[in-house]
Amino acid sequence: MAIPAETFFLRPDNETSLQQQIQRLVVEAILSGRCLPGEKMPSSRKLAEHLGVARITVTIAYTELVSNEYLVSRGRSGYFVAQTAPSRPKFSLPDQSDKAQVDWSKTIGQRFSEHVPLVRPDNWRDYKYPFIYGQSDSRLFDHHNWRNCALKAVGRKDFDTLATDYYERDDPMLVEFILRQILPRRAITARPEEILITMGAQHALWITAQILLTQRRTAAIENPCYPGLRQILSQTRCNTVAVDVDAAGMPPEDLPEDADVVFTTPSHHCPTNATMPVSRRERLLDLAARRGFIIVEDDYEFEISFLKSPSPALKSLDPTGSVIYVGSFSKSLFPGLRLGYLVASEPFIREARALRSLVLRHPPGLIQRTAAYFLSLGHYDAQIARMGRIYRKRRSIMEQSLQENGLTQIGQGTFGGSSFWMKAKEGVDSSRLAMQLREDGVLIEAGRAFFAQGEEQQGHYRLAYSSIASARIPDGISCIAKRMHEAAA
Repeated sequence: MAIPAETFFLRPDNETSLQQQIQRLVVEAILSGRCLPGEKMPSSRKLAEHLGVARITVTIAYTELVSNEYLVSRGRSGYFVAQTAPSRPKFSLPDQSDKAQVDWSKTIGQRFSEHVPLVRPDNWRDYKYPFIYGQSDSRLFDHHNWRNCALKAVGRKDFDTLATDYYERDDPMLVEFILRQILPRRAITARPEEILITMGAQHALWITAQILLTQRRTAAIENPCYPGLRQILSQTRCNTVAVDVDAAGMPPEDLPEDADVVFTTPSHHCPTNATMPVSRRERLLDLAARRGFIIVEDDYEFEISFLKSPSPALKSLDPTGSVIYVGSFSKSLFPGLRLGYLVASEPFIREARALRSLVLRHPPGLIQRTAAYFLSLGHYDAQIARMGRIYRKRRSIMEQSLQENGLTQIGQGTFGGSSFWMKAKEGVDSSRLAMQLREDGVLIEAGRAFFAQGEEQQGHYRLAYSSIASARIPDGISCIAKRMHEAAA
């Protein structure tokens, strides 16, 4: 007797194909014991009728399950659950309902979940006007060529590269491309021993903080700054000093005398978009040489410079090796890639490599090799050029809309980027405004999280245009202006 087709149900799922969903249904039924070895599966015709899909879809799914040894095909008899199909182990466990539960409020030694830097809904794509930073627009990404590069990376030629545990090493193809193509764009020269691949810029900042800082050392950061960095530093328990930025970034003369490490975003300050002029960069480097502190340069978004060419990186001006450079592909490719890199003197990279190996050995070889192909075959440069053209258009529309609606921009991006730093009207709390705007389908980022604790300012907010279509920008800005006027009244 065949297993009834009515025992299978498709759940709404836009992430996977119908064929994959059917495979998942059958696998779950076999692993859970609802379908036992030797039992006959519903015919492809009956299951297709019940699920409301094409018969060929079920047939292809069954064929794939046969190849994976979940099912067997018996000529004209149909498909049956294989005798050798995987199954979950069964355990006889004692009744634990009366056991005392662990009191995690007392057991946890350090808490990492108390500080959420930026609050944005998980379903942000469902909002009509998502002015949020750091998310990608799938319409701009070269899916076809990325897929081809991924297929190339899993081919027979590269299999040993992917299957091998690199231990502390990185994909030499990716490192070579960064050395020859990426770093020269920032006027940086380096050797392979001076580069480490990381799981994004945040991972790079964490590694740097763990190596350089202790409870007896002092770190200087910008105020406002990237919220994630502040939380990374809090876990080191170092003394953190926030230095207020001005229109030219972090002023070197305001740095504390006892600073051991200075974290800065000179080319594109987060979040105001200010650019540190070369004269100030030279003063900062001179001060580092005289006082002996290290500079960590987070050079995010340098590729998205569509207004004019970016200035040389701070590291390119450094003759003493005082600068540790942090780069990332998350903004130029897609944030879920989680791929970045550190460039620094060899003794530091040696320690960084050892620390990374304790936590995750190395970023997955497949991701590294796929990215290496995507970069080296010219798709990366084409992607950057395409993003630059579209971002330029979006930025122009946003500037015009902001001006027409009387909204105040205070962060002047010199080179481009993907966001505006804004100031709300007097007396308007941007955090409250952000929550009210969600009712209109509008997402903005309140600025409070960017400021040092105790110095939070309620009137700032950030508007990004990386995730919103040009045609929706004017109406979205109008919604913000309307709510702003209501809140200020």
